[in-house]
Amino acid sequence: MYTYESSKSAFERAQKSIPAGVNSPVRAFKNVGGTPIFLEKAKGAYLYDVDGNKYIDFVGSWGPMILGHAYEPVIEAVQKKAAFSTSFGAPTVLETEIAELIKSMVPDIDLIRMVNSGTEACMSAILLARGYTGRNKFIKFDGCYHGHADMFLVNAGSGVATLNIQQVPGVTAGTSNDTLIAPYNDLEAVRQLFKQNPNEIAAIIVEPVAGNMGCVLPKEGFLEGLRKICDEENALLIFDEVMTGFRQAKGGAQERYLIRADITTFGKVIGAGLPVGAFAGRHEIMSHIAPLGNVYQAGTLSGNPLAMVAGYTLLKELNEHPEYYEQLNEKAVYLKEGILRVFGERNVPVQVNQKQSMMSLFFNSEPVVDFATSAKSDQTTFSKFFHALLKRGIYLPASQYECWFLSNALTYEDLDKTILAMAESLDEIL
Repeated sequence: MYTYESSKSAFERAQKSIPAGVNSPVRAFKNVGGTPIFLEKAKGAYLYDVDGNKYIDFVGSWGPMILGHAYEPVIEAVQKKAAFSTSFGAPTVLETEIAELIKSMVPDIDLIRMVNSGTEACMSAILLARGYTGRNKFIKFDGCYHGHADMFLVNAGSGVATLNIQQVPGVTAGTSNDTLIAPYNDLEAVRQLFKQNPNEIAAIIVEPVAGNMGCVLPKEGFLEGLRKICDEENALLIFDEVMTGFRQAKGGAQERYLIRADITTFGKVIGAGLPVGAFAGRHEIMSHIAPLGNVYQAGTLSGNPLAMVAGYTLLKELNEHPEYYEQLNEKAVYLKEGILRVFGERNVPVQVNQKQSMMSLFFNSEPVVDFATSAKSDQTTFSKFFHALLKRGIYLPASQYECWFLSNALTYEDLDKTILAMAESLDEIL
């Protein structure tokens, strides 16, 4: 029997020193209710909380734990590097080595600049696109989240949607006016925005597989259509691969969908879960970044040696073992089929969106193709389902709007346990 007394005590203590007791809103369980569990350690596919409970993990620190938690080669590399110092604020050869590795794995990258988070990477990508094109406006998609920079907190999905925040205080009207919104998967809406704002749009930024309204897949031709529109309008196409990078394939969504992006952003996967991000692109674009050009971007901790050695170790492993991606996809398909079977046997409407090792379950009777259809999902039933699974040792994202991330550390026994727990949970809550 799972008990949470220590987590409850830890949460009460945290709220006295930390806003709402958490350092990122989705951790607060606002969408699902109840008290967040406080984690103590993790190994492979499993999490362990301060109460001693064990969970099968489908969050993976929101994506980077592709090969599981505390992956031994990564831990050993970080421990060894830490003995030489945790930060220099000066160049290291290791930064060049990981940049060269990323270039060898991802198409259409000549230069890459390290930063400290996915938010910083996307913010810098928009800054660069504006500096390169001389235009101010950009298009993002309803329900896509690119970090908490001002210009992205408009129809931002994910945590903002979870908390039902309609308008974020502090985001100025001027900033909002330069952020143009289109529904995901709607090319005609994108074309209309270009017609309404001639020669003013610097870029389109998109999650090639959306992960912040739940997992939502691009319709056939959508990404190709964005590429074509950008070419016609002399705008840049930015792929936010904070989630999809090195997860959809070793070359990310660009490899999976064979679409060329002008700028690509990455997140904590290139640090194997340590705080890091990056933005990258062709030389003609990236040469506008200071000190080569006048688009100023900087960071004392950029290229932090611990994050660099962790990321290099993980990416090298993924690069040398492309079979991991097929194994991950097979496990995700196995889980998806099990979920559909369990729900079908009970005549419960469900949508399961899955692409490689990203997936989501929606309590919804219609296909989920954008934020509007995602928002029609039954949040109340999801919350009950979440807690029923949690007490059976299954750890899902604590929001209907968050994507699941599978790791290759998951075994088929883990997946069978998960499918059985889902059957028991449905029987309990319905």
